[in-house]
Amino acid sequence: MRRLLNRYIVREIAVPFSLILFVLTFVLLMGKILQLMDLMINKGIRLRDIAQLMLFLMPSFLMFTIPISLLIAILIGMGRLSGDNEVTVLKMSGVSLYQLAIPVFSTAAVAFALTAITALYLVPFGNWAAKNLLYDMARQKAAVGIREKIFIDDFRGILLYAEKIPREGDSLEGVLISDNRILREPSTIFARKAYLISDPDTLVITLRLENGSIHTADFGRKNYRKMDFHLYDIRLDLPGSLSDQGSAGRKSSTEMTVAELSAKLRRPGTDPAVAREL
Repeated sequence: MRRLLNRYIVREIAVPFSLILFVLTFVLLMGKILQLMDLMINKGIRLRDIAQLMLFLMPSFLMFTIPISLLIAILIGMGRLSGDNEVTVLKMSGVSLYQLAIPVFSTAAVAFALTAITALYLVPFGNWAAKNLLYDMARQKAAVGIREKIFIDDFRGILLYAEKIPREGDSLEGVLISDNRILREPSTIFARKAYLISDPDTLVITLRLENGSIHTADFGRKNYRKMDFHLYDIRLDLPGSLSDQGSAGRKSSTEMTVAELSAKLRRPGTDPAVAREL
């Protein structure tokens, strides 16, 4: 009798819980849908990478939607039992409120365990994996998006032109760059050759220029400077979602597990502001 009653109450809670969890998670995910669609349509990112990114972002939503869904599901499930007078019938049959509370507390314990695992392990892993995936997307976009004899403005503050790209595709020849990142002193850069360099440790994409010159003039054209170089590195920043990667190469507090947070807190010389954040 008790097992049957417990299964019945758990089912009354589990059905609305599943539905509400799906709806709430989908609503939160809708806030990212536009950015993800922009990555696929305008940035040329593959659908498989978009689906993988959505999977990595899911734990940060589930951390909030699981407890909220459980609360609403308990209110709906127990409210229906009370509204149909089933609670009254059970009490008249000798079932106490404590017995009715056992399946509710059991469901809450399962939801608590799921939320704890999600918050302590899945969320840091998902955030770190999403950052690395965004870096791979940016590297892919930088390598694929550059075409010869076409002006490329996909990079923040930089207009790039390559006269020739060899068949191997690992270098650019006859490079012209308009660098407007410093508004007061825009510069024009000429280089005979350039290479794309990606660093997985620092999550930075760099365009390394060889044998060229930098020409800088202010808006009033009163000052002009020319600098010749043998090697010159330019960091490429993609606008929008691909550049939202946080601190490159280092885990932020939202990407650390409890063990990593504790280890960093015990490290001597930790700044008080950083310690409070951790």
